[in-house]
Amino acid sequence: MASFKALKGQGDAKTLFAAFLYFDFSFMVWTMLGPLATEISESLAMHGFIMSASQKATLLSIPILAGALLRIVLGFGVDKFGAKKTALMSQAVVISVLFYAYFRGETITYNELLIVAVGLGFAGASFAVALPQAGQWYPPKLQGVVLGIAGAGNIGVVIDFMFAPKIAELWGWQAVFLVGGALSTLIFATYIFLAKDAPKEVYTPRPKKLKDYAKLLRDRDTWWFNLFYAVSFGGFVGFAGYMKVYLMNTYQADMSSFGLSVFNEPNVKVIAGYFGALTIFAGAVLRPVGGAVADKMGGVKSLYIFFGIVAALAIVNATVTLPFWLAIAVLFAIMANLGMANGAVFQLVPQRFGKDIGIMTGIIGAAGGLGGTALIKTLGWSKGAFDGYSAGFMIFAGVVLVAIMGISLVKTRWRTTWGVTAGGRI
Repeated sequence: MASFKALKGQGDAKTLFAAFLYFDFSFMVWTMLGPLATEISESLAMHGFIMSASQKATLLSIPILAGALLRIVLGFGVDKFGAKKTALMSQAVVISVLFYAYFRGETITYNELLIVAVGLGFAGASFAVALPQAGQWYPPKLQGVVLGIAGAGNIGVVIDFMFAPKIAELWGWQAVFLVGGALSTLIFATYIFLAKDAPKEVYTPRPKKLKDYAKLLRDRDTWWFNLFYAVSFGGFVGFAGYMKVYLMNTYQADMSSFGLSVFNEPNVKVIAGYFGALTIFAGAVLRPVGGAVADKMGGVKSLYIFFGIVAALAIVNATVTLPFWLAIAVLFAIMANLGMANGAVFQLVPQRFGKDIGIMTGIIGAAGGLGGTALIKTLGWSKGAFDGYSAGFMIFAGVVLVAIMGISLVKTRWRTTWGVTAGGRI
């Protein structure tokens, strides 16, 4: 990967900075319902609406689903209107729903929250705008470091879990939407003044067409990569979105005792946010490590390792009642390996689809979001049907094992066809 020094004198630093801020804060907004799920559920209950496990899972999954589908829509918007206009239009929607939720406050209904959740999906789709906005300014040899900077937004979900529950404790859950709306407005203004679309002499656009998507969707390798990313990124964002609900339903007494003895914090929901942030942090920061490991030993072998560890730990979590600290360690390891698997998948994708990487990023990114949606719904179903999460973890482990079998089916063909001339280790 190119060093940061190589960026000096290249591209447009202001646009790169704006793209980073846009994606980082957008990822934070996209996942903000997860760390507030308990507070919102209790607020609705006080007004006579009791959310079932399935309804809670639906609320948490809708931003993930909307973000997945809207990535493709915004990808077309980048081609039609330019990255900057598309970003501003999308951000305006996000700002609107955040302030709507704040002003409605505790009187908001479940159905209104579902609409807010759809609006938050525009934040999740920012991936399809921020990366092209930054990447268009830089030559191919610098794309790795540029997209790494612009796409370093996964840490936003950690910020959610660290601060959202405490803000909710002090000023009410609706105050988190006020903070989100204010920050999103700041990012909107920053984008207006700092971000610029690359001129034609720097970047020649290649507009995406529906037939381009159709062509790639007829390629069987597209579907294999969809499966692998639905497991890796879908697992990461699905567990991240549901983590606080899972911890509150499973280890509330342990967290309450820890919070009182260590932090003198009587609000267990705040402590659940801290532990959620701890587990999610692993997957958020280790994605580049996964890419580096894949560069060294090959994407196929690294996915075997990462997916194998995830499957084994998910089975352990499904079949054994773990003590609290061991459970946290297991969740930390699951998230770490899912994060590294994300990097490994995208070590392979550019080698197979180098000429269509923009379109493939949209397709595979959508698959990842769909995977996260399915995982959240599966965990919610497991809780509602069996009053526990064993079935949900076992189903997820089964899907991971299917992905491992898929790797075994394609590895020889990949290594003896496009892998021969790909330029990297397969």
